[in-house]
Amino acid sequence: MEMLSPFDTLGSFALPATLALILTWVVLRMRQRGGSRSDIRDAVDTVAGWPPEASRVLTMDERQAYDLLKRAVPGFLILAQVPLSRFLRVPMRHSYSDWLQRVGSLNADLVLCDAGSRVLAVIDIRQADESSRSRKRHERMARVLRAANVYVYTWREGDLPSVQQVRAALGPLLGPAGAAIKASSVSKPMPLIPVAEMEEILADGDRLAAEGDALEPVNSGFFDDFEPTAQQQ
Repeated sequence: MEMLSPFDTLGSFALPATLALILTWVVLRMRQRGGSRSDIRDAVDTVAGWPPEASRVLTMDERQAYDLLKRAVPGFLILAQVPLSRFLRVPMRHSYSDWLQRVGSLNADLVLCDAGSRVLAVIDIRQADESSRSRKRHERMARVLRAANVYVYTWREGDLPSVQQVRAALGPLLGPAGAAIKASSVSKPMPLIPVAEMEEILADGDRLAAEGDALEPVNSGFFDDFEPTAQQQ
């Protein structure tokens, strides 16, 4: 039986150890540069990997709430589904990407603005049977908005307030313009919609209903399952 010399034994272990060291060094370098995840992500084509399909911006309940707010406070700018990062600024002493992940990428359902697009209030439309994660997400968003001195009003799907209730709630916030709107609603009630126009609206509603849910937007609560499970404050 042929005996291996100490040099042969050392050589048999040196090559695998060297390869392992090189592989470890490469992995560490990729992690330092964040290349491992980005390389995999860039390898998938944006359109081929995620074939896009157009959908509506607002759900049926959100469209009803938008119309209600528009009738209650005419003359004000109303925006829908606006990311918080669009109208909130935060200090950069901590990671901005972490803030975006926590709350900055969340959308305010309806945003009430003055003529100069300054945010006056946010209408948060919530489901009647929302999950625990959805409730915490809404509460976290509301806490951030209130910290920025943005008023937050919560409406429930299927239980929207009346035009008069909306005006009573938002009137003090809108100042003289809100008082004028409230006074005009008392002295000059809104005219009834002509029958012909009402028939057109109903026909449009029947047509949209016949299209089914294919064009409906993704429910905001759908993304709750993708949030980190750790408690975020």
